[in-house]
Amino acid sequence: MSKKCYRFFGGLLTAQTNWLNKMSEKGYRLIRTEKMLYEFEQCKPNQVKYCVDFIAQKSKDDAKDYYNFLEDMGYKVFYKNINLNYSIGKVRWRPWAEKGGRIATNNTTFNRELLIVEKENDGKAFELHTSYEDKEKYYSVLRNPWLLIAFIFAIFTITNSSIIFGMLAFISLIPAIIYQVQVIIARRESKIRE
Repeated sequence: MSKKCYRFFGGLLTAQTNWLNKMSEKGYRLIRTEKMLYEFEQCKPNQVKYCVDFIAQKSKDDAKDYYNFLEDMGYKVFYKNINLNYSIGKVRWRPWAEKGGRIATNNTTFNRELLIVEKENDGKAFELHTSYEDKEKYYSVLRNPWLLIAFIFAIFTITNSSIIFGMLAFISLIPAIIYQVQVIIARRESKIRE
């Protein structure tokens, strides 16, 4: 018997990971995703663990290689969108991305910005980014889109003398600051561990 849930998490990766793991604790395993749809089948409670990974910065080939690498490691992997993207003309410019991933289309990582990774629960913590250098790089990747958004809103604030755009710039800075703190922590930890 399957269960369908409709949720939208946007860029809240930790909230999405926590929700998926709570569904697992209740005895549900993910079998399919769409824009807002998560479809589950019943399993033993806490049988699997989930981790959500941001891959929008990768080129199509790098994203596919990473997907295949995770599957070869024995994980079950699902693509997931980060935005709702109900629009005509599915092209997105990502100036913060890697060289092959700056233009996203339906054929690349458009609507496939996230990977939901499932593994059998072996009682150990489930992290995809384990070294401090890897964590530093990953949090930098998560920070950069927020910095771009904050910068664009700041320009609109200045050119339009708009308090609304100023508030949006400030709100966009909050996740950028949170991820920057994570970058600093990972950088400091890597120096301490040397």
